[in-house]
Amino acid sequence: MKQLKLAVIALFTLMTVSNANAQDENNPWSIGIGTNIVDFYNGANDFGGHVKDYLGNSDWNFLPAISTINVGKYLEKGFSLEFAGSMNKIDTYFTPGDADDFYFSLGVNVKYDLNNLFGETGWFDPYVSIGGAYVSAGDTSEGMLAGNVGFNAWFNDNLGVNFQTGSRFGFADKVQDHIQSSLGLVIKFGGKDTDGDGIYDKNDECPEVAGLAEFNGCPDADGDGIKDSDDACPNVAGLAAMNGCPDSDGDGVADKDDMCPNAKGTKANKGCPDADGDGVVDKDDKCVNTAGPAANGGCPWPDTDGDGVLDKDDKCKNEVGPASNNGCPEPVITKEATEAIQFTAKAILFNTGKSSFKPGVTDQLDEIVKVMNKFPKAKFVIEGHTDSTGSNAINLTISEKRALAVRDYLIKNGVDKSRLEAGGFGEEYPIADNKTRAGRAKNRRVEIKVVNDKK
Repeated sequence: MKQLKLAVIALFTLMTVSNANAQDENNPWSIGIGTNIVDFYNGANDFGGHVKDYLGNSDWNFLPAISTINVGKYLEKGFSLEFAGSMNKIDTYFTPGDADDFYFSLGVNVKYDLNNLFGETGWFDPYVSIGGAYVSAGDTSEGMLAGNVGFNAWFNDNLGVNFQTGSRFGFADKVQDHIQSSLGLVIKFGGKDTDGDGIYDKNDECPEVAGLAEFNGCPDADGDGIKDSDDACPNVAGLAAMNGCPDSDGDGVADKDDMCPNAKGTKANKGCPDADGDGVVDKDDKCVNTAGPAANGGCPWPDTDGDGVLDKDDKCKNEVGPASNNGCPEPVITKEATEAIQFTAKAILFNTGKSSFKPGVTDQLDEIVKVMNKFPKAKFVIEGHTDSTGSNAINLTISEKRALAVRDYLIKNGVDKSRLEAGGFGEEYPIADNKTRAGRAKNRRVEIKVVNDKK
């Protein structure tokens, strides 16, 4: 009996220092061997008597040898099926030496791991079981109900110590009801660990790649504390805030997305700085400290003539002009107005050999007055021309008188005289052949020209 007491003391000492763990679903098979004690009830009918009988060791039957064996298979949800066999030497039923019988038992039990109710305790697995056994003691035998409580205390994932105690109750009163307790070693096996990382496949989220327990068997190749499946940069140590990627310049943009990984920038600029805030990052900006458009390399557009129209839009870069005229000086009169005056001037006809107008000509001149007064900054020259009929002196005189007649009429009707010049050129500048009637008719003309086409 001393040996059993020492074994129990050793077991509890082991429980205080061991912290190994084994999960039935990972190691579904178990084999246990050990020794057992058979204690027959002494006939007491009260609970106190049963307790006293259980604790008293004077009627224990103990065989100092390997006398129990069991094989178990984990099912699911904490339940296991166990096949158990045991044998013993009975020399006490009620008083020491009152028997000399051989005892054996073969049974099947359903076990339930109480950790499924209480939560995992790491190294300690208490359980209850119920089942049936065929029990033979001496010349008698029968089927008996078996109910047990026990626990496994694990050294590691596979090896542990088992203690179990329970009662056997007969149905035919052939074999005396009794208590059977056992102590032994239990081995669990059958768990699969494909990647060899010490984490069984059922609990391994990465069963084919060796990993770490803290990541449920998944690897962390760069050791940054972020498992590879969640790490956007699995081979380079980084920050959790960057999904495992580094941020060398600390600008909040991961290096893999940072166009300027060694210069602090903004997310809007993909991690690059923009010192002048013009939207052109410094690495592409030809004028880093002066804001300018991207189209000009980050530099401001010049305005050579200072008219407020940038050179890129200024069609007269060296002349001041408004934006409405593309940076060029505005004309004092439009092209359309000039053409209208010149066209109308062709209808200015004079009486033969005179400087007086033919009937209806003043109406044409009135139209010219209206146009000229719309463009008060325009200045004009009125030129009189003749054909080659007659002497040059006469032609020169008549052409000048006709030019002056037109000028005087325009002045009289509202055109400022400072805007008008007049002169005769005789037959000096023909525009057609004077040998033909039609040609001579074209050469007898008055032309009105703009002499200042810009302000």
